[in-house]
Amino acid sequence: MVKAIRRPAGRGGKRALAWLLSLALLSGAGLGVGAGTGISTAQAEQFERIGRYQIHYNAVNTSFLTPEVAAANGIQRSRVQALLNVSVREEQDDGTTRPVPASVEGTVGNLAGQSQPLGFRTVRDNEAIYHLATFRIQEDEPMRFDLRVRYDRNAPPGEVSFIQRFYIDR
Repeated sequence: MVKAIRRPAGRGGKRALAWLLSLALLSGAGLGVGAGTGISTAQAEQFERIGRYQIHYNAVNTSFLTPEVAAANGIQRSRVQALLNVSVREEQDDGTTRPVPASVEGTVGNLAGQSQPLGFRTVRDNEAIYHLATFRIQEDEPMRFDLRVRYDRNAPPGEVSFIQRFYIDR
């Protein structure tokens, strides 16, 4: 089930969502994300290109979020919880991209095939659109993500799969 949330125009919501976007920008600048997050710079921002659409995704331990960011987005901070952020952008003729409404479904699990569904909710902040899901981390175990992203109702959903390992801060 996908829940849609429209953030109020207040500063807290904008600042919190701006942080999620800045995570991607920091990784693109090669500045890294920081020790103890369970992700490396290469893992912080990734995307798959399908036609003229870019499906961006990143996952981070929720203990990495500041209390203000977590509260503004209704996310519980925990050493054993992580956040998956997915957004879709359409490439324009002038080389820019624009956010695209989409629906996201998917699962997370171990490499042995045990998986659980991800419950995404959509967050809109001005023109930005984020699809967020939280999930429990398996300590030092590779976790497989299988996503189906529908950005064009006249086309089959785009499929994105990736594996990421998380570490619990102690």
